[in-house]
Amino acid sequence: MKGLFKGLVSLVVLALALASAAYFWVQGPMSLRSPGASPVDVSIEPGTSAKAIAQAVVDAGVDTSPTLLFAWFRLSGQSRQMRAGSYEIPPGTSPKRLLNMLVRGEESLRTVTIVEGWNWRQVRQALAKAELLKPDSRALDDAALMAQLGRPGISPEGRFYPDTYTYAKGASDLVVLKRALSAMDKHLQAAWQARLPGVSLKSPEEALILASIVEKETGQGADRPLISGVFHNRMRIGMRLQTDPTVIYGLGEAFDGNLRRIHLQTDNPCNTYPRGGLPPTPIAMPGKAALLAAVQPAKTQALYFVAKGDGSSHFSATLDEHNRAVNRYQRGIQTAKD
Repeated sequence: MKGLFKGLVSLVVLALALASAAYFWVQGPMSLRSPGASPVDVSIEPGTSAKAIAQAVVDAGVDTSPTLLFAWFRLSGQSRQMRAGSYEIPPGTSPKRLLNMLVRGEESLRTVTIVEGWNWRQVRQALAKAELLKPDSRALDDAALMAQLGRPGISPEGRFYPDTYTYAKGASDLVVLKRALSAMDKHLQAAWQARLPGVSLKSPEEALILASIVEKETGQGADRPLISGVFHNRMRIGMRLQTDPTVIYGLGEAFDGNLRRIHLQTDNPCNTYPRGGLPPTPIAMPGKAALLAAVQPAKTQALYFVAKGDGSSHFSATLDEHNRAVNRYQRGIQTAKD
């Protein structure tokens, strides 16, 4: 009996020792084989088994036993809840923390921002510089890229909503563009549904084009509806828009920062000085405020505006008043009527 009792005690002690060791292993930090103990990256594809996930973690650079890791996944009861994705495992991560990351889908995410008023060339540049974003669009010209996104024959200019987008490490830039394209569709449709009666626009496409011009002309947010009102007034009476941002856009990379009279006089499809109506495409990526301003213009008699130098604009109903404003704010010339 004494021998049996001692045997049982030994088994209990062994079981407690094993349980204690397992507890401390599950809670304790795992070593990494990466240089300087920097975080290691692991990518889990959909449908990957728990056993294969354990092996992938070890192959990525976590210095532990894949058998023990797999056993932990199974014993936790959560092995079927682990999610596919791209994960970053930092130094000091425990098996318990790792499982939580995989179950919650705490992917290693990066961000890229599309800024209001950027043109398509600037969006391309931002995507190319984005950290760990796969540059699948780099080899595609604009036509091929838009076809890839399901919009063949459509210019990419103005089609991508300005916002900050998150993505998993190694994701394709086409995924980001699809989300930005869908977001612009959503915001443009909402703006079009909210348009005021009698606006001088025939379609959401025209609203997008005007919104892009309003975005580029606005220095102070409160002026957006008034700027839109000026352009609506001009379109209503058949007056040319004559807006500098369309000239600058038409010049493209040839623009050196100095807009000259010859530029205003040189015809191109986007130049609204010699040509009437809206340009054929947007000239920038408009944000929500510009989209709404395009379809909800302020009621104003103004046909002209000029930058005052502080971000705001001075609005004028007559050319004479406008010329005085130009003299005052652009040339520093005061007149008796000012």
